[in-house]
Order: sequence, then C-alpha cells, then structure tokens
Amino acid sequence: MTGRGLQGFYRGGRRVLSRCEIRVGGREPLAVQARMASADRARFVGTLRTSPQAGPDPDVVVERNRFADGTERITLHSAAPRPMRLTVEVVLGTDLADLGSIASGTAGPELPASVHGSGLRWSCPTGNASVTAEPPPSDALASAGLLRWEFDLPPGGSRSVELRVRPDGAGPLRAMGRAATSPLAAACAEGDDPRVSALLRTSIEDLQALLLRDSVNPADTHLAAGAPWRCGLAPADALVAARMALPLGTGLAAGTLRILARTQLIGPGPQSGMIPGPRRDAGPYLPPQCTGTEATLLFPVLLAEARRWGLGEQETEELLPAAERCLTWLRTTVGDDAYLRDPHPGGPIRCETQAHAHRAALLGADLLDACGRTGGAALLEWAQALRPAFREDFWLDDRGGGRPAAARAPDGRPVPHLGAAAVHLLDTGLLGGGAVAPGLLDKVQTEKLARLLGSPVMDSGWGLRGLGAKEPGFNPFGHRAGAVRIQETALAVAGLAAAGYEKEASSLLRGALEAAETFAHRLPEMYAGEQRTEGSAPLPHPAACRPAATPAAAGVLLLTTLVGIRPDAPAGTVTLRPVRSAPLGEVGFTGLRVVGAPFSVRVSRLGLVMVEEAADGLQLGA
Repeated sequence: MTGRGLQGFYRGGRRVLSRCEIRVGGREPLAVQARMASADRARFVGTLRTSPQAGPDPDVVVERNRFADGTERITLHSAAPRPMRLTVEVVLGTDLADLGSIASGTAGPELPASVHGSGLRWSCPTGNASVTAEPPPSDALASAGLLRWEFDLPPGGSRSVELRVRPDGAGPLRAMGRAATSPLAAACAEGDDPRVSALLRTSIEDLQALLLRDSVNPADTHLAAGAPWRCGLAPADALVAARMALPLGTGLAAGTLRILARTQLIGPGPQSGMIPGPRRDAGPYLPPQCTGTEATLLFPVLLAEARRWGLGEQETEELLPAAERCLTWLRTTVGDDAYLRDPHPGGPIRCETQAHAHRAALLGADLLDACGRTGGAALLEWAQALRPAFREDFWLDDRGGGRPAAARAPDGRPVPHLGAAAVHLLDTGLLGGGAVAPGLLDKVQTEKLARLLGSPVMDSGWGLRGLGAKEPGFNPFGHRAGAVRIQETALAVAGLAAAGYEKEASSLLRGALEAAETFAHRLPEMYAGEQRTEGSAPLPHPAACRPAATPAAAGVLLLTTLVGIRPDAPAGTVTLRPVRSAPLGEVGFTGLRVVGAPFSVRVSRLGLVMVEEAADGLQLGA
C-alpha cells in the first residue's frame, strides 16, 4: 500500500491505514505475485537477492498475508546457504479520511505519527488509529512513520512480524460467518465444465465471509454489502442477495427479514411502512434513486418466495405484519395513480420501480391470501390495471421493433436509454405450483427485450452492460453507465431462461462464467463492459467491492438456473424447468436446500433432469 488512490485498510467508513511499505536490507522486494487467497485474505510475494555473488536466484522470499480483520503478517523465508542478518523496515502512514472524500479525490495529506506502545499512532479531530507490532520493533521513528527490526535468519529459516491496525477503542473484528452457525447450506456442484464447481464453491465461501450478526439479536445474520467499502448493512443489497441465495436455504432470508423489520418506519406520515435505505447513483440520465423504495418492495417478495422454498409457518407469521406494512405503503403511496413515483418531489417514474412494485403486488397478494389476511384483492386490481398502462406508456416503438423506456420524466417525456435495469421486467417472481408470475410486458415486447439483451449492444461477451454500447454517455467503467454488474446478468439469465429464451440466456451465462474464471471465480461488484475479443480479459473496476454480497449470490443463481428449481413447500411440491439446451453440458448439484431438507439434482447433456435426493414426501414435477 503506497497511500495512493483508494488503497488502505478501512473500518467504519474511515481509512485507518493508507501506507504500508516494506524494505529489507534497504531495498524493496521485487513483487512476483499478488492474489486473493480467500474471501478475507490477500497474499503478496516478493523476492530479494542479498548478495551479488548469489547468481540470478533469489535467496530471500518476503511473504505478506493481509487479512480483512486489520492484520498483516510479514514473513521472511531464507533460501541462503549461510546465516544472514537483515534489517526490516516498515513505513506506515494514514490520512484518517472518510470514504466520501477519498472517492471524490479530496482526502488530505498524511497525518503526523507519534510513537505509541509497540507501534505508531495517528490522531485528528474526527478519530484516532494505531498500528501495533509483534514482536515490538527495535526502533520507531515517528517523524518518518517507520518501524525497524534486526533479524538473524539461519539457513532455511523464517522470521515473522505481525502488524495490527485498529481505530482507537475498537476491538478486533470477528469473522461472524465463521463464528456463527451458518444459515447457508454447504452445497457442491460438479459437471462437464469444471468452472461450475469452482464458481459455486467460491460464491458460498464469499457469502460465508460476508455474514454478520445483528447487534440486537445475535441469532440473526445478514450479509455485509461488500469489502472493503461497504462492510455494513445495505437493505436492498441484503434482500437481493438473500433472495438469490434461497437454493442454499431460507435461514439467511429469515434473518435478513427480521433484521430489516426492526428498522421499518412505523407511525403517521407518508413513509410509514418503508424500510429505510440510502440514495444511490442511477447513471447519467436519471437522478439518484431511493434504495429504501426497492427494499420496501423486496421485503414481501422475499418473504413470499422464502415461504415457497420452505420457510416455516411460524416464522412466516412473525414476519407477516412487516410485509403487510410494506404493501400498505405501496397502495397508499400509489393512491389513484397508475404508477409508483419516486418518493422525492419532481422525480421520474422509473421502469425498474414499476417492475418491483408489480412483482410485490402479485406476490404480496398471493402471500396475504394464503395466510388468510385481507388486502390481496386491492393489490391484484392495481397490478392488473398497471399492465396495460405500462405497455402503452413505457414501450417506445423504433425501427428495431421497440424497447422499454428507462423512465418517464415528470412532464411525461420518455427517457429512452436502454440499460440493464430493464432486466427487472423479466424478474417476475414465483407463485404457487411452480408458476412464474406474469410480467408487465406482453409476449411480443418480451421477445423484443430478450433479443436486445442478447445482442452485442448489451451483451459484452463477459456479461450484461449497465448501459447499451450505442447509447450516448456509454462508459465501459461507468458504475451504471456501461460496467457489467454481475447480479443484473444473473437476473437476466434467470428471467430469459424462464421466458423460454435459452439462446440469449446461455450466451450471457457462458460469458459470466468465463469472466468469473479470470477473477479466480471471486466475482467483483462490477467490471468494465468492454467488448470481449479473442485473447482478452475483463478489466477490473478500481472501486469495486470484492468479495461482495450480490455478486456472490449471483453465482448461486447463475448456476442453479440451469436446473430451474421452483418449489412450493406449502403444497409439498417442486417443479423443475431445466435449461434444455444444456449450455454447460451435464451438471449436478448436491446439498441444496428445498423444504428444509437436502436436495440433489442432475441435468444431463440432453437437458433431462433427475432428482437424486429430496425431502420425504416431496412431489416432483417437470
């Protein structure tokens, strides 16, 4: 870490260390490898030649293991035939800047250090941080931010230094996913394509690493949004990830729903029933959107689908009042309007929001009716009225057959730009009996959207671009202006497959799998949407979280889409709709969870499905 750009250790939205540079014998080791060894550990290896008579081979290997809990272990390994005495120097620094100033490039200079115990300490009006070392250094120079050791290294021997970075008053972080009983099944995959096994294994490992206990009820766990920038609870991301991870069990969904139910706004006022969430960037053509709206609409959807996957009756009943409040907010906010508008005055009517609201109304009505509650009829009536209005107002005819508008401006003008947000029109949700809920588009419009998503305008060859390549303002690195966000690709694959467009789904699936391979199957939050060419590789986004919750859960959804599992636990059935073209050849899964029991299934190269393990009494359909 050199102190440049975004580099650093972060905690609580603040950079507690920005520089950590090593010199051995007065020289910086030659870097030979850097890789993510696991979801919470990075390994860096460098080499040194300590004597010019040693020839071309290095005789000292410097290994650095950096852990997400704020620990770095530096180890020197000797391959020399003689004892050595080496000076090891570590130069440290930080600006204690907050994420906002770092992201905007306005972070201040490094702060002066002071010697503190067995290390160094930095202070500013907004906080303090320290680095302690074990063993303690022989010298500590505050003015240079330097710690120094003298090590005697025998032939073939090793010596280590461990640095621990802490904000003042903060204890060590606990890897909650490892300390707690995991709500995620330890599922495995195998098949003709070995990348299937690697992607599922790494996706589950990433989800495990991002699990956090709730501070109020430690038995409940949720997913941190991602490391290193978003290590807290992001309601919409947590719900999206829990929903995509339902094939691994309903425990994560239940914990996430309970945690968010405790944050729900209750009382008088227009926001009553909402799940609060921050605003986020929506690309170059729309103002930032409210993730609280998305979270509020996702809450009843996740509860309804978790019930289909096997969430118990008692847990469903406990969460039902919060879901009812979300649905009441939806109906109250819409009023007599056809559309759900932005909660902020003067905001657009977003296509994505209408898709979320329509799905929430249908699945919410189904949930209320099944649980003997009132209100389902009004939700269904509104959803049925929304469909023809949306098909008329949001579909833009053009020479290519038309496309959905991204939004309608407050004055009624369409925002015509084609982006990945349109995939939410295909993500309609699961009803009873393995049926997919109807969507906002008609059959002809759905086919046109499928062709657009499968075209080179949207399909980069590595996954779905956030904005079409021919759209003004396209930027392959744009957060929502052209970069590939793998969770949207996974939703597109699942939606296209469910709608019968296997060719387009298979192309996006293969591209995502090949991109995952270049990232050692640890998918980042986003990467550049440049067009894939022979011999190329996707370019990492410098500000992407990795690991991150939604990409890790997207890996689960991408692969299980091949099987097309549609359970209905209350009815004791599961329907299977595999991708008949078998784009990855034969693939099998063991250890998935359906109706609370292990579920193992295999799809042959001919697209034929065979269940190998399931809950007693579960009726199968295909």
